[in-house]
Amino acid sequence: MSSLVVFDDTRPERPEFGTDDPEAIAARLKTIGVRFERWDGAEAPPREADEAAVLERYRPWLDRLMGETGAGSADVIRIDVNTPNREALRAKFLSEHVHTEDEVRFFVHGAGHFVLHVDEHVYDVGCTQGDLISVPAGTPHWFDAGETPDVVALRIFTNRDGWIADYTGDDIALRFPARAA
Repeated sequence: MSSLVVFDDTRPERPEFGTDDPEAIAARLKTIGVRFERWDGAEAPPREADEAAVLERYRPWLDRLMGETGAGSADVIRIDVNTPNREALRAKFLSEHVHTEDEVRFFVHGAGHFVLHVDEHVYDVGCTQGDLISVPAGTPHWFDAGETPDVVALRIFTNRDGWIADYTGDDIALRFPARAA
């Protein structure tokens, strides 16, 4: 189930706002420039479907989104308990960072948390199958798929070099651990 919990960035123990209503999530995130929506029209391909099949299944949504954003490429990322070096990968995603382009993800299967640090608030966005999130360039954030990840997601890029992070050096992610994915 999709969710949003918002905290003052000095009070990880005390949420200020919480909801699991996708429309309320989208409305609240829109105030900080984050796009959140559900793609309910397409049936998810089998979890083991190859990249080409996943991309083809979502082609109408991808074409529309890529046309709107000027994105130049899309791929599929899979993270699960069998992913080589998954602990190192998780550590890389858990450090607060920014990107020079929007970070766009669509959850085909599984779940994870995008945690955003904006205007002295922390927004923990729990994303699940069918959720699209677009985090604007320059927005400090981190991602957690949990200790036993199970995620298949579409990634959409403008920069054809793919995922490039600039780490902020802030340890805020340690103070705000994501809720279970």
